[in-house]
Amino acid sequence: MSFIEYMNTNWKDVLHALLEHIQISLASVIIAVLIAVPIGIILTRHNKIAKSILGAAGIIQTIPGLVMLGLGLMLFGLGNITAIIVLIAYAMLPIMQNTYTGIRELDKLYVEAARGIGMSDMQTLFKVEIPITLPSIIAGIRISLIYVISWATLAALIGAGGLGDLIWTGLSSYDTNMILAGAVPASLLAIAAGLIIDIIQKVVTPRGMKIKGGAK
Repeated sequence: MSFIEYMNTNWKDVLHALLEHIQISLASVIIAVLIAVPIGIILTRHNKIAKSILGAAGIIQTIPGLVMLGLGLMLFGLGNITAIIVLIAYAMLPIMQNTYTGIRELDKLYVEAARGIGMSDMQTLFKVEIPITLPSIIAGIRISLIYVISWATLAALIGAGGLGDLIWTGLSSYDTNMILAGAVPASLLAIAAGLIIDIIQKVVTPRGMKIKGGAK
């Protein structure tokens, strides 16, 4: 049976696995954003501890995925929740790092101008700092989302499903078509996610920054 014939026969199973994969990936990244962005903002106000926390997060990212899944399995058992917790841990660093770096490297003239017209610290954060650094934050989300889509293929090993289920089942049964049925959609999903985030990043980039970037 050719790969095309396999897909024609099993497209419902592949679609189900794809939707599971998207669900796990999006849930992980959304929760990572809700945690990592506030932490990144807080770190810009406490620079003394920023290096330690970012360094610790960096160490977590160097731990192999299978090891992290094994630890998650011991702590939380089989299933989607464990996979999502592990993927959140991996997804947080790029988002946190880009939030921290974006705000720290923001031209202080913007902040001074905001305070000069009477804005409070919170108003300055939400009306000046975050909007201007949003492209940087989204770039971090892009990195995390692509990472998570790739790493989520390992989640099938702890019963989380997704496209990894097809890949690992195919490997164990020496079924090339099944392996491709998981690997090809996972690759296309990562590419599509990157392109979508690129478009969003261009849309949210302030016009002045686009002109400044083009002038360079």
